[in-house]
Amino acid sequence: MLKVYEYSHLGGSEILQVRYPEINAAIDDVIAAFRVDTKTKVSRERTNAGELLFSPKEMNAAFKAGFRARDFDEMRDRDTISIPGWDRQIKGAFKQVDFVRDQVLVEVQFGKYAFMFYDLAKFQYFFNEAKAQVGVEIVPCHALKSQMSTGVSYGEQLVYDIERLRKHFPAVPVKVILIDIELPEAEREARDRRLALREEAEGYEDQES
Repeated sequence: MLKVYEYSHLGGSEILQVRYPEINAAIDDVIAAFRVDTKTKVSRERTNAGELLFSPKEMNAAFKAGFRARDFDEMRDRDTISIPGWDRQIKGAFKQVDFVRDQVLVEVQFGKYAFMFYDLAKFQYFFNEAKAQVGVEIVPCHALKSQMSTGVSYGEQLVYDIERLRKHFPAVPVKVILIDIELPEAEREARDRRLALREEAEGYEDQES
């Protein structure tokens, strides 16, 4: 995989570089070591039935193996939910982050846009609990997303919305990393032109902004 863009929210990138250089390098190593050679998911969607796409499930499995090999563990906080003015309680609730090492939290998200924002909320929760110093959100760029199923969102939208929130949310340092598959420059430019033409021809409407 190729890291094509980084966004530093409230000094997230700088904190990683200065205070956690080994962990920062390990994250980069996981991304660089992951190779995607073929599209294996056959689309069943009406608009592109039969088209081969990249599989989020396979990508998640590869990232999990890479982070586990570099000593990133899962963190889970269990709790009983209770709210003011309501006498009922919900037991067994929990919040979970997939990859944690020395108070650096990492999530890899190939899901819907709402899950990207929920990852930021989880970073905020663990930061408030003094169990995190910085969060890292790894997400596909728009070009990669366009070669996956329609449920997948993209990092440009996430960064754009964080900017529009005037950095008020989340109130925790975060680095957002946009990733793409590795291609020769000429092939990448040709792919991006094809995607742009297809979106224009289809009257591209992705998601509310």
